[in-house]
Amino acid sequence: MAIYPVIMCGGSGARLWPASRPAHPKQFLPLVGARSMFQETVLRVAGLPGAAEVVVVAGIAHRALIEAQLSEIGTTAAVLLEPEARDSAAAMAAACAWIDARDPDGVAVVVSADHHIPDNAAFRAAVLSAVEGARQGLIVTLGVRPDAPSAAYGYISPGAPSGPVWSVEAFVEKPDAEAARGYITSGYLWNSGNFVTPAGLLLAELDAFEPAISAAARKAVASAYGAAGESQLLGEAFVTAPKISIDYAVMEKTKAAAVLPVGFAWSDLGAWDAVWAASPRDEAGNAIRGEALALSAQDCLVRAPGGTQVTLIGVKDLAVVVDQGQVLVCNLSACQQVKTAVDQLKAQGRETLAAPAPFDTVEGAQVWFDRWLRTSALPLWWTLGADHVRGGFHEALMPDGTPVEAPRRSRVQTRQAFVYASAGLVGWQGPWRQAAWHGMTYFLDRYRRPDGLFRALVSEAGGPLDETAALYDQAFALLAMATLNAADPGHVDLASEGRRLLEALQVLRHPAGGFREEGAHPFQANAHMHLLEAAMAWAEAGGEPEWQALAAEIIELALTRFINADGGYLREFFDAAWAPAPGEDGRLIEPGHQFEWAWLLARWSQMTGEPHALPAARRLYAAGLRGVDPARGVAINALSHDFTVRDPAARLWPQTEWLKAALILGEDALGAAQALARYLDTPATGSWRDLNLPTGGFRAEPAPASSFYHIAVACRALRTAGRLQRT
Repeated sequence: MAIYPVIMCGGSGARLWPASRPAHPKQFLPLVGARSMFQETVLRVAGLPGAAEVVVVAGIAHRALIEAQLSEIGTTAAVLLEPEARDSAAAMAAACAWIDARDPDGVAVVVSADHHIPDNAAFRAAVLSAVEGARQGLIVTLGVRPDAPSAAYGYISPGAPSGPVWSVEAFVEKPDAEAARGYITSGYLWNSGNFVTPAGLLLAELDAFEPAISAAARKAVASAYGAAGESQLLGEAFVTAPKISIDYAVMEKTKAAAVLPVGFAWSDLGAWDAVWAASPRDEAGNAIRGEALALSAQDCLVRAPGGTQVTLIGVKDLAVVVDQGQVLVCNLSACQQVKTAVDQLKAQGRETLAAPAPFDTVEGAQVWFDRWLRTSALPLWWTLGADHVRGGFHEALMPDGTPVEAPRRSRVQTRQAFVYASAGLVGWQGPWRQAAWHGMTYFLDRYRRPDGLFRALVSEAGGPLDETAALYDQAFALLAMATLNAADPGHVDLASEGRRLLEALQVLRHPAGGFREEGAHPFQANAHMHLLEAAMAWAEAGGEPEWQALAAEIIELALTRFINADGGYLREFFDAAWAPAPGEDGRLIEPGHQFEWAWLLARWSQMTGEPHALPAARRLYAAGLRGVDPARGVAINALSHDFTVRDPAARLWPQTEWLKAALILGEDALGAAQALARYLDTPATGSWRDLNLPTGGFRAEPAPASSFYHIAVACRALRTAGRLQRT
């Protein structure tokens, strides 16, 4: 009888609001240590002697989270995705049906993903004892010996012992405090919700007591779909299973129930007082995670993201939790009431638990993205993303907010300067001026070449590493200068800096129009796109006529050379005559660039009042939509010229461009807004994921700072949505 660990990932953890939200519930949060409870659970059960493949049962909405967190700990599992939550009986039945189909003698070790068990060795020893009982034809639950009369848990009344396990006299619902004290005196155990059972036995008991559940589970497993090695979506039969817990469906009815009393420390971390009790604490009893100062404070819990300072003075027994612009302050003894508060917020239409729920309106997306930008992203990337010792901005942040030490590209410095200057222009009250000049000053000091152009790369210490003066990088320098000049004129003469850089760029002029780029693709659309964006920024700010002339030149080049006249799509690479490059280079179509050019062409029409670019913008938008994967709802990386898929992965930035183009052209932007929001749903609020895999999950990697430019422009586009409607 092989052992199959089964991890149940249901539950929303509403009592751990605001950190735990429906889209990112408590099991996926690092509540005590550096890893999430789900990750700790996987590692705990994967270490069971004789354990076969780990099975995870979870809702389809959490697929990306599960795959990313498994990848982070270098572990695989068979993931069964529920198309709809049907409570624990159906979930356990599906797992047992999956095991039974592969190993009729398999024993399921069913555990919850959100339990804190610090002693893994004791847990594993207990499970092996429970397996002995299971092999005798019993469904064994782990009953925890209470260390306090808790009203937060259900109880089990044990009967007579039989080997390592005991019979079960009764299961008892969560009691009040007085009843809990009586249960402890009578030798009752906490009902941990962990089970060890032969998979076939549980299915047989369901056949007897709830046959609709076992039938639905078997059909759902048999009709599950997903490529080999990927998560499996249970078949539609799963939604026909009655919605009932395993305790009601089987455990309170079966004669095969048994309990193994265990004495290891256990908690389901169901509320903030439990998190405090399980966390490391200072000599005053305070459990602090994040930036907090405690003066004459005792027995308090504080959780705050990077960039948020919490100060406690003269208080006791408080929980202070800050997450995504929401703040909870409550007495630790009142933590069970958090769910009541959440219910009231929902009833009042003020709950922001989802991160985020599907947007119903553009206005709803505006509110959510604006709050995320102002309260999370801008503070995080200034406090942790900036190097406050050596200057400049870091290239990336780890999921926990730790900066990545790496050589620094010029585009990161200018993009971050642009982001904070843009924040100033839209009225952010944070230190935007300090942050913007932090990046700009570092850039001007460390990247300038003797010829007036700017190098590509410096070391962490600021020394030159790559003298290449890419047109792409010069374009972002011009964009940052224009934006910071508009936000904070007079501090440095950035208008003169911009003119000098434009003059220096003339050495890159191409006889056939436009400019040459450095590197393997000297004739390309991408660098011109950002040069157009920069020229328009200067023109909109009232710069010299040459900026508008430059923008007009690039617009004409795009309309006559970059955009295919017949297909209405934009190519990426060209030969010296601005004809499509030979081979695969000339056949590449990037959906994100279709959207981004569409946005720029529409902006040009707005700025100049000249409508001739709008038809091309709408054709580009239509071409970009052909690169949206309907299954995942994201814009993918690349197509070929015949619109076949070339690269099905989906980076973050095409989602921002899809959103911008949809907004300015008056198209339906909700799908794009939801796509982008998925990338921003991260443990470190204010950070992001960069690559959505063809399987639907996200690649585990640091968050690149360079993406902030894309996100900030998309957020700004949301603020000004509706200016150009369809005609």
